[in-house]
Amino acid sequence: QSLYGYLQEIYAKYGLYTDKLISVVRKGIQGLEEIQQMMTDFREHPASEIAGSKVVEVIDYLLPEKTGLPKSNVLQFICEDGAIVSVRPSGTEPKIKFYFGIKGDNPAEKMDAIVKQFTV
Repeated sequence: QSLYGYLQEIYAKYGLYTDKLISVVRKGIQGLEEIQQMMTDFREHPASEIAGSKVVEVIDYLLPEKTGLPKSNVLQFICEDGAIVSVRPSGTEPKIKFYFGIKGDNPAEKMDAIVKQFTV
């Protein structure tokens, strides 16, 4: 069997996954304040739906008693369809990073919708 054939078997058994990282950079002190406000907004008004999929859990890593991990300025949104979006600001520059993880038959289409929702 070819490598392609093995890959098709793996996709059929476990599903197709894709990940993406997007960094959004702002300029100067005002940019840093914008990034901080974005994190505040994500915490105070978390998305209830991401690209048509219900958000079933929001994990705030500033609350170590809930995660069992060291405190960190990271939010993670877990969706009903298995999609995961993690958001983390830089600690040293006016930048915020979005980590996207998708599983499904057509993850590229879903990825585009999720990225658009978080980075527009």
